[in-house]
Amino acid sequence: MDAFEGLSEFVASNTATLSRLAYLLAGNHADAQDLVQSALTKTAVRWRRVSGYDDPVAYVRRVMVNEATSRWRRWRRLRIDPVGGVPERTRPDDAAHAVGRVVLWEALGRLTDRQRALLVLRFYEDRSVQETADLLGCSVGTVKSQTHHALARLRAIAPELAELEAVA
Repeated sequence: MDAFEGLSEFVASNTATLSRLAYLLAGNHADAQDLVQSALTKTAVRWRRVSGYDDPVAYVRRVMVNEATSRWRRWRRLRIDPVGGVPERTRPDDAAHAVGRVVLWEALGRLTDRQRALLVLRFYEDRSVQETADLLGCSVGTVKSQTHHALARLRAIAPELAELEAVA
């Protein structure tokens, strides 16, 4: 049996999902691409074992969260935001939704890296409290309390999000 059997199919079928998560964790396309590549490289090294898991995507997500956390720690004093391309739109939208996304994106950018990762996992990825705790390597109680604090900070940073939510 080839050590990499099924890896190409796994990468082809999951790259888009993993790229979206990486973009939300990293904050820009260049770092997101690096994050996906790094996570898939680390997964490939252990592919024979990982391919036997019930959910190999969960393993890659965990690697991505760990890698993103390591990068935040390593680069927290030096922040470089390269100019990237504008993401392609999958569908046209109205102005209220566009404004809401801009406001939300700017507010998420003002949260700590840990708070942003927590909110992305809980609400964008629609992860349960237990799954989020497992991915972040903390307790369920920590996820609950930090979610409360992160949402409170998000509301304080961008109170206009509540108004936009009422419109949507």
